[in-house]
Amino acid sequence: MRYALQSVPGVAEVASLGGFVRQYQVLLDPARLLAYGATARQVINAVRGANQDVGARTVEVAGSDYAIRGLGYFRGVGDIEKVAVGVGKDGRPVRVGDVARVTIGPDLRLGIAERNGKGEAVGGVAVMRYGENALRVIDGVKQRIAEIAPALPAGVRIVPTYDRSDLIHGSIKTLWRTLLEESVIVALVCAVFLLHARSALVAIATLPLGILVSLAVTRSLGINGNIMSLGGIAIAIGAMIDAAIVMLENLHKHIEHEPERPHWERVFDAAREVGPALFMSLLIITLSFLPVFTLEDQEGRLFRPLALTKTFAMAAAALLSVTLVPALMGWFVKGKIRAEAENPLNRWALQLYRPVLQWALRARWLVLGGAAGVLVLTLLPLAGLGSEFMPPLNEGSLMYMPNTLPALSLTTQRRLLQVEDSILMTFPEVESVWGKAGRANTATDWAPMSMVETVVNLKPESEWRGMTQDRLIAEMDQRLRLMGAVNTWTMPIKNRTDMLSTGVRTTLAVKIFGPDLEIIQRIGQDIERALAPLPGTASVYAERSFGGRYLDIRPDADALARYGLTTGDAQEVISLALGGEEITTTVEGRERYPVQVRYARDFRDDPTTISRLLVGSGNGPQVPLGQVADIRFSPGPPMIRSEGGYLYDQVSIDVRGRDVGSYVRDAHAVVAREVKLPTGYWLRWSGQYEAIQRVKARLQVVVPLTLGIIALLLYLTFGTVAETAIVMLSLPFALVGGVWIMWLLDYNLSIAVAVGFIALAGVAAETGVVMLIYLDHAWQDAAKARSRPTLGELVAAIEHGAVNRVRPKLMTVLAIMLGLVPALWSHGAGASVMKRIAAPMVGGMVTSTILTLIVIPVIYYLWRRGHAEVAP
Repeated sequence: MRYALQSVPGVAEVASLGGFVRQYQVLLDPARLLAYGATARQVINAVRGANQDVGARTVEVAGSDYAIRGLGYFRGVGDIEKVAVGVGKDGRPVRVGDVARVTIGPDLRLGIAERNGKGEAVGGVAVMRYGENALRVIDGVKQRIAEIAPALPAGVRIVPTYDRSDLIHGSIKTLWRTLLEESVIVALVCAVFLLHARSALVAIATLPLGILVSLAVTRSLGINGNIMSLGGIAIAIGAMIDAAIVMLENLHKHIEHEPERPHWERVFDAAREVGPALFMSLLIITLSFLPVFTLEDQEGRLFRPLALTKTFAMAAAALLSVTLVPALMGWFVKGKIRAEAENPLNRWALQLYRPVLQWALRARWLVLGGAAGVLVLTLLPLAGLGSEFMPPLNEGSLMYMPNTLPALSLTTQRRLLQVEDSILMTFPEVESVWGKAGRANTATDWAPMSMVETVVNLKPESEWRGMTQDRLIAEMDQRLRLMGAVNTWTMPIKNRTDMLSTGVRTTLAVKIFGPDLEIIQRIGQDIERALAPLPGTASVYAERSFGGRYLDIRPDADALARYGLTTGDAQEVISLALGGEEITTTVEGRERYPVQVRYARDFRDDPTTISRLLVGSGNGPQVPLGQVADIRFSPGPPMIRSEGGYLYDQVSIDVRGRDVGSYVRDAHAVVAREVKLPTGYWLRWSGQYEAIQRVKARLQVVVPLTLGIIALLLYLTFGTVAETAIVMLSLPFALVGGVWIMWLLDYNLSIAVAVGFIALAGVAAETGVVMLIYLDHAWQDAAKARSRPTLGELVAAIEHGAVNRVRPKLMTVLAIMLGLVPALWSHGAGASVMKRIAAPMVGGMVTSTILTLIVIPVIYYLWRRGHAEVAP
């Protein structure tokens, strides 16, 4: 099967797992070797030289050319037994069969697989090439399996044990449903406020066009449709039609107040009044995502598709707003246009907003003081927010990884694996279980036999007993505490991502660096004991740096010298007799099998038997190995890790029921208090915490730079520092709502949340820009009638610019806010990430709207007061 599956486009490798690999074994008998005067090296050379085919050009016979072939490949056990090793003392040939038993047996097993607790199974892992479309590759593998299934031997069937396509389809389905719901809500907002079907269609027309442009550009860049690329469009939908909404509402005002004016002149003026500022505001939203593009490592690969699709969607919306939208307004926004006051919803908004604004302009310092107080009060929930790298993505599968002690035998591990899988299958939420111990037959898998990776495929949540995934894991963990094993629970994709990025398979790890592995192990066990009682510690396990078990054979140079032997003579016996050597490979059609030479099991079963192995050279004396070497059991490192040129090992910590940031803070204090580090040893916190610190350091540089670029664009738009500062004030007020909703929903700060706040900054700035556009227009109209308006006229202008234009402000805000609500209530694969992105945007838009409608007019009054004439 491996060759058939490896030919599927996009498949990099197919690695086998479990079962037995056929091997020809030449099992030497040292007594017979000695009796025939032969050596193991002679047998090896003879067998290696006999297994070969050769070519010798051609020979012409009866007018035809015949290719000459020398056929010598082994065709079975009998061919190997007949190979001549040499000539005996009596002149008779000595064959391999005279000094060894040739048989077919299994190769050394480095990994085993088990399915559903029913016993061993044979499996394979199809590894996808980097950058390929996962869904297309999976479909190709399934198609190829269906093609070869009829040719399988009787009783053999192929069963998928882990399939990513279910997660991919579920995630995309969730996002498409969210996109559809958002589009419908945004369309309803336009229709309800404008009460004009063709105007609503003009606004909505920018959505499919902008989305198509975004998807086309990302497709040309080789980015596939996934959770993140579609999520970028999901968070942009509300903001994409903001410019069209403001332009349409402005045209409605012109039609209402200038009914006799030529239609296209009204369209031109309506677009010219607000178009440049709107284009700049959309450009600000686009540039606000600059920090996401600077993310590196796994967070960069994860969120860059989201940033690209959102950026392209907003760029397309900005272009359409100054090109297509004015043309569509001229063609479609005609006929009877209802006045704003005819809409009950608009009347209600005006009646509610006007007295509030009038009160705010009278109680200016109270309003500003209250706003400042809310900012200060927000520090309380902000301090209570936890931190994590990424919210958990429900993959629909679990990965169970018990930490067993090193040097566990294959027999014991096989028995434990079957017991664990059979226990997991008793849970009604479990669909199937695929257990793996050790490594697959690939260079990319380094797992020792003590490392277990069990994939638990779950049924749909609708078939569960009414419990959460955390409760299910807790029940499983309680049932699987076998032989004191420390259990770790994660998910397959998350585990692979964590292992590749940090080398840690749990949420968190403490890496211990130093020169001596024994001391590193002692420090690790001290940390394990110190952190076990800490709240949030689901499991903690210090890797046993010195937990390996070895049978050391150390040659004695003085003893060897007395018999005329060298250390090399003893080492050759150890490597050949005990370890064996794969010396050649048989070619049987398309099949290839290794040939191994080693001593028979009876001569290498225990230290006593090993000590009787004879060491000699040529015609010299044959001395028992035990007389010229020290043989003893000793402990040692089962695996040696190094990083940055230093030895290290780690303490793996599974954190549950608590955020990683606060856990590390408390754990750091506990370790500093209870664990004493010798000179030359130090600790490094790794896993999610390492990623959190990396992202935090990057954003601390990039976010201020981005804010500076936004401020520059605002200054280019308004031409005054004061108005630039007024819009920039909307950013901290937007953060207020985002922080409070995070606190109410009990979400932790994460990369997804940071992306949500970054997106919020752009749309919050846009709402401030829209308000200032209308306030400036009202002030300019007042200044035309009187070069220096009075304070009363200033207040009237602010009321006119704010109250009479409350409809476009509410439409833009509600389009963004309500457009994100489907992402908040979404459920299914990928929903957890979208919820964390949408939550701060929805909460932030609430407080940003309050600032825009109440606080900005107050600040605008205080600024313009200096330009107004004070009445005598």
